[in-house]
Amino acid sequence: MRDDLRYMRRAVSLARKGVGRTAPNPAVGCVIVRDGQIVGEGWHKQAGTPHAEVLALAQAGELARGADLYVTLEPCCHHGKTPPCTEAIIAAGVSRVVAGMTDPFPQVAGRGLQALRQAGITVESGLLEQQCRELNKGFIKCVTTGLPYVIYKSAMTLDGAIATVTGQSRWISCEVSRRLVHRLRAACDAVMVGVDTILADNPQLNVRHVRGRDPLRVVVDSRLRTPESFNVLQGGLAKKTLLATCERDEALHARYIAQGAQVLACRAFDGRVAMPDLLTKLAERGVQTILLEGGSRLAGDMLQHGLIDECIFFYAPKVVGNGFAPFAISGITSMDDAYRLKLLKVAMSGDDMVVYARPELACSLV
Repeated sequence: MRDDLRYMRRAVSLARKGVGRTAPNPAVGCVIVRDGQIVGEGWHKQAGTPHAEVLALAQAGELARGADLYVTLEPCCHHGKTPPCTEAIIAAGVSRVVAGMTDPFPQVAGRGLQALRQAGITVESGLLEQQCRELNKGFIKCVTTGLPYVIYKSAMTLDGAIATVTGQSRWISCEVSRRLVHRLRAACDAVMVGVDTILADNPQLNVRHVRGRDPLRVVVDSRLRTPESFNVLQGGLAKKTLLATCERDEALHARYIAQGAQVLACRAFDGRVAMPDLLTKLAERGVQTILLEGGSRLAGDMLQHGLIDECIFFYAPKVVGNGFAPFAISGITSMDDAYRLKLLKVAMSGDDMVVYARPELACSLV
């Protein structure tokens, strides 16, 4: 059992290399062991490329015959952009498969493990399952609910302000925390802000302080007020910027599209983009994880409708007095009516304290 844990931990470590790169596929790691030695390793790098099991089998070659295969997710058993991994595993002569979790994708959902058992392979499942589920929380939520996994990030002073009374917010958090946020961006399929944040800060919303790919930039802009001269619509940044709107003016759409941006028309609710409709449309485009970075009105709307799965609060050792709160929510006059969160972890990031929490209203299945 100790060796099983060691090899599955290695598979999890390999799978992490693909986090944020594989959507709409899951991130998967695989290790093949024979006579106590690792003879093959692989991790899924991008949708449409070979899966982790196939790469590990190719590295192992004939040494895969009679070996144990450790994989973070149940091997696929259907034809997609690549052939079924179960067929490759059976053909290679693997004698035992240990999977971290079953695949919730309807075309798999236990059928992959069943196919391996029917071929005479010893199959075990559930080793380090929580770690394996954490790797693919976006994939799991998308295939089970049709919605992306949303992580809300906010940098605040100790008295709970995300900006001064004048709207100035640079910089609340320390440099170490800013690097952590950029790692979060690189690990997510999209970063989302409201148009008020664009107008106030003119951010780039790309990955700069660490190595990693830029996520899709989603600006929730109900009336298309984003200035065409702003950063998210300039040069290469525009190509990965999507403006979500309920504005139907096609000529206005065309101006943004001419700059290289995407415009996504959504249903309206109270004159603003209906967020469930937007999230559904993003999931259909392969967006599985979203880093929500503000502003307060958008964050408040998402929290009230149970659309935030996880919160990461960066608290800087500063006090500004009057300022802006992270969630614009009105009507709460009693603590009995407050939105409750479950604390997951508290850590330090440079001089800042980081609080990880999950709203109790969230519909996360991870």
